[in-house]
Amino acid sequence: MAQKNIYEYDAKKLLADQLPKYFPQFNYHNKIAIIESDTELDKLVAENPWIKPDKVVVKPDQLFGKRGKAKLILLDADLNQVKKFCKDNLNKEFVIGSVKGELTRLLIEPFIPHEKEYYVSITSDRENDIIHFSFEGGIFIEENWDKVTHLPIPLGTNIKDFDLVGKMPDLGDLKEVLISFIKSLFQVYINQDFAFLEINPFAITEDKNIVPLDIKARLDDTAAFLHPDTWGNPNNPIEFPAGFGQKMSEEEAMISELDEKTGASLKLTILNREGRLWTMVAGGGASVIYADTVVDLGLGTELGNYGEYSGNPSREHTEIYAQTVIDLITEKPDPKGRAKYLIIGGGIANFTDVKATFTGIVSAIKKSVDKLKKANVKIFVRRGGPNERQGLELMEQVGKETGIPIEVYDRYTHMTRVVELIKRAEEGKT
Repeated sequence: MAQKNIYEYDAKKLLADQLPKYFPQFNYHNKIAIIESDTELDKLVAENPWIKPDKVVVKPDQLFGKRGKAKLILLDADLNQVKKFCKDNLNKEFVIGSVKGELTRLLIEPFIPHEKEYYVSITSDRENDIIHFSFEGGIFIEENWDKVTHLPIPLGTNIKDFDLVGKMPDLGDLKEVLISFIKSLFQVYINQDFAFLEINPFAITEDKNIVPLDIKARLDDTAAFLHPDTWGNPNNPIEFPAGFGQKMSEEEAMISELDEKTGASLKLTILNREGRLWTMVAGGGASVIYADTVVDLGLGTELGNYGEYSGNPSREHTEIYAQTVIDLITEKPDPKGRAKYLIIGGGIANFTDVKATFTGIVSAIKKSVDKLKKANVKIFVRRGGPNERQGLELMEQVGKETGIPIEVYDRYTHMTRVVELIKRAEEGKT
């Protein structure tokens, strides 16, 4: 599963579209708009006439929390206050936690007077989807975490038949609406491939209408092809933005765009463009293990990237991914003439065709022979899985044909052994 954060705006729109299918009494106001750096406020008001007469809420929509504690939420505001808030905050730098970034996007919606705030979220682990509920929602939920009820729901459970009432605290006269709402929310979570969904807080009006006030959500972005009519609609797709303060490089953006077009998973984060150790790892778990091993062996300052390819990507997509990594590692030869290292690694695949993916990688290597030699790149390969022998033979052959130093290891070599070999090679030169 590849989890990616989405904007609060998109999360609310998705719930507004999907939740009524299971919870017909959900009557979301659908009054929500975005203010960005280049937004003409007068035009926005004309397109959303509810903004002028209503009292509204304005807050950042850029994937960071603690907005209330950072005093970046404007409540119960009129249009003049909105304009001043935008002028005072848009395009300004803020430090949120340890991250500095520019505020470029605000969400505006009606202010909903309420006295009581509630909390609900849904998360997942290997065996369960877990519902978390509390009567103590709001900005101090972490301080009140001991008051949160946690309900593991075994994977594959039909939530309609699950005894949620018997496992919840006493809900009083709100029992019917809360149970119906939470079960319906759970169905949306499952059916729309959420990986995390938190509504903190939500309010309940006098007529028992549920109003989500703040939402954080992540989707399994590899499931876009399953939802062409909802969040995967190419004409109005849900965005997967970078985190606050982060800006994608051209290469990262290209791989991200490629990732969205396939049911496989292609991820790339550049850590150090001048790094001498780069990875092209098959599998999300393996990518973590390799990165940890590199750091543990004292080579972390040389790690150029973090990423993975998995889910049986096509030969073509693997070649594009490989070419991107090769272009990065060869972009700047080491000024001291030291070797650079490319790890083409992974565990033992269940269904990814090693030969097919390695065919794509070999093609990228053949197109990059001169610059790989100029950058003094040494390649270490460790892989197992379907058609591994044929795939590994392709790697051995391209090394012989091109003169590029390529060391090849199969499933009988410990997965991270190649990192130790690089460490030894480095120590032999000091």
